[in-house]
Amino acid sequence: MEPDTKNEAQQRTDRIRSFQLEMSELEADGVLQLSNSQQEAITAHHESLLAGFAQRFDIDRSHQARQLSWGMRIASFLGALALAASVFFLFYQFWGRFGTGTQTGILILAPLVMFAATQVVAQLDESGYFVKLVAMVTFACFVLNIAMLGMIFNITPSDKALFVWAAFAMLLAYTLDVRLLLAAGIVCLIGFISARTGTWSGMYWLHFGQRPENFLPAGLLLFFFPLLVNHRRLTGFGPIYRVFGMLTVLLPVLVLSNWGYGSYLNQDPDLIEGVYQIAGFVLSGLAIWFGIRRHYTEVTNTGNVFFVIFLYTKFFDWWWEIMPKYLFFLVIGLTAVLFLVIFKRLRGTANVMMTGSTA
Repeated sequence: MEPDTKNEAQQRTDRIRSFQLEMSELEADGVLQLSNSQQEAITAHHESLLAGFAQRFDIDRSHQARQLSWGMRIASFLGALALAASVFFLFYQFWGRFGTGTQTGILILAPLVMFAATQVVAQLDESGYFVKLVAMVTFACFVLNIAMLGMIFNITPSDKALFVWAAFAMLLAYTLDVRLLLAAGIVCLIGFISARTGTWSGMYWLHFGQRPENFLPAGLLLFFFPLLVNHRRLTGFGPIYRVFGMLTVLLPVLVLSNWGYGSYLNQDPDLIEGVYQIAGFVLSGLAIWFGIRRHYTEVTNTGNVFFVIFLYTKFFDWWWEIMPKYLFFLVIGLTAVLFLVIFKRLRGTANVMMTGSTA
């Protein structure tokens, strides 16, 4: 079956390379011997597939190419951030020298010109690395457009700007398949939903961070959104939503488990902290279970990290003041060993289940 996306083509390419390496090992061990015609047919078929994938999707056909691609991703990421920051500071460096009419014209034209440039680069750049650079600059110009027009015309700051920024970033992200812009849009969306939640409780929108519970609706929405919308054709969008959703839920729970005064609940702060401590363990455990069940590695890993953080935070609360330091860290080390034993048994069970299903 022909792959529809670059990610699927890269996965198929990796399987072909793994198959070729395993075939070489089997032939060297004398386990399997193919005739020359069979070997030539398999090789020709694979090379034809790889050539087609490379022409359509710009895949990495070797381990060396994959290493270089990682370097290009890092350079593209840093370059995108640097160029966006450069545009931001360029505006502020020379902004006072222009009149109001010139400033308004520049602010309106800059994102439009950069958006057109993004579309042109997207047609020419098959790898997607240069598109990321131009798209981030476009987003930076759009953010400056909204922010500085508000300053010029003395418009009262509003959380609605966050929604507009999120919508534009996600429009670019979904159109161009750029994960960095998706992350930027998600951050803006988290700010907007959290600010809205805060205003519904009666606070000014800029103070939404004073109540960590304002972030919980946004986190839940982000986590479950990939279950409702299929992102198979977009590279890594689902994991980004899930990770941001978990962070937006578990971080506030972690804060409230140690700072009960920040909660909306009108109860004793110690009771509130206890409730959120239990919620932290339950949510982390559910994340681990859900990640294993659905084969979401990022969910399992994030759940593991927060479960350990919640556990070690409780250890610190319980024993740091009353235990000798050597004994405290001994308990921490033995707990780590216990986790290793548990995870080893779980991994063994998973391997047995996989073997049984294969048989």
